Formats: sequence, C-alpha cells, structure tokens
Amino acid sequence: MGYKPGQVAIRPESPADTAAVDRVVEAAFDEDGPVVAQLVADLRRSLATESGCSLVAVVDGEPVGYVMTTRNLLDAPARLVEVQVLSPLAVAPARQGQGIGAVLIAAATDAAASLGAPLLFLEGDPRYYGRHGFVPAGTLGFRRPSLRIPPPAFQVRPLQGYESSWMTGTLVYRQAFWDHDSVGLRPEPVEGGAT
Repeated sequence: MGYKPGQVAIRPESPADTAAVDRVVEAAFDEDGPVVAQLVADLRRSLATESGCSLVAVVDGEPVGYVMTTRNLLDAPARLVEVQVLSPLAVAPARQGQGIGAVLIAAATDAAASLGAPLLFLEGDPRYYGRHGFVPAGTLGFRRPSLRIPPPAFQVRPLQGYESSWMTGTLVYRQAFWDHDSVGLRPEPVEGGAT
C-alpha cells in the first residue's frame, strides 16, 4: 500500500519523539543502527544553533519514519558556501516500500530550500535518490568529502540559489559524521586479519 502526503503526517521532531525515532533509526539501519542513532543525537544538538531540520513521519499516530538535514560546507574556490546534507533517512522496516521515504525526502528538500540552501547533498543509492531529483554530484563539479564514498553514491540536488558558474568544490562534512565514522564505506574485514 502506497501513501500520499495527506496520509502521512510529517512534522518537526519533538523531545517526546526521541525514543521512537531512535527505535526507527536502529531498526532501519540494522547492525549499524546504534551508531546511526548516536549520530542523530549529536546532529540534533547542532540544530539548536545552526540551520537544518529534523522531521518525523507519522502514520496512524505512530512514528514510522525520520529524516534530518544539517548545515555543512561547500569549499568552493570563491568562498565557503553553507549547504545542507540529508542524513539519515530511516523508515521502520515494516513500513518500507510504501512511499514513506519519498514523502520524507520531499519534506526535507522543501525544508532545505526554505532555509535558503542552494544544494542538498547525501550519500545513497543513485537508483533510489535519482527518482527524487538527485544526481551524481561529480557530474556538477563537486568532490566527495571522502574517497570511501563511491562516486555514484555521492548525490546532490540543486535548489533555488544554486549558481553553477562558481558553486563547485569539495563538500566538507561537519565533525559529527567523522566522530561516528559515518562517512562512506569500510571494506569488509578479512577473516583472520586485523579489523
């Protein structure tokens, strides 16, 4: 069953949602769930003083999805540019494949645009995010913040205010992403080898 925006209530996260959001994030990210939940906790603190959004999807009174965007920087040749990064996007496993993620992405994109961000970046599956207006960032002249991010997974959605004539350069993630080693991919450990 697919959901339309009117059937999924999207609202700002409140302190009362924290436990439910943590459960959704932990379930959606499986074995990486606890690390991603801790990343969310650290990123939440940044929203007290910096731009971004923290949104909850509610169906039948139950939080079933979550999305966050936070302020990061584009190191453009002319100057630093404040941009938004969408991370994480989480939908409870029992509700995945029903369109809730799409509604959350649309709400996060609208929020980033309303904050005046010219660009919204993320790491993700280009087949999925391509359906939501994201393109491989390298094709527009952007460089990944880490070589561990596969080039196709480094995605961007240009928003109003994007100036292609000079807004190029390297995305600089905020410190919380590095503190939780939540950037790119790590190779699988070799059995019997060092981890």
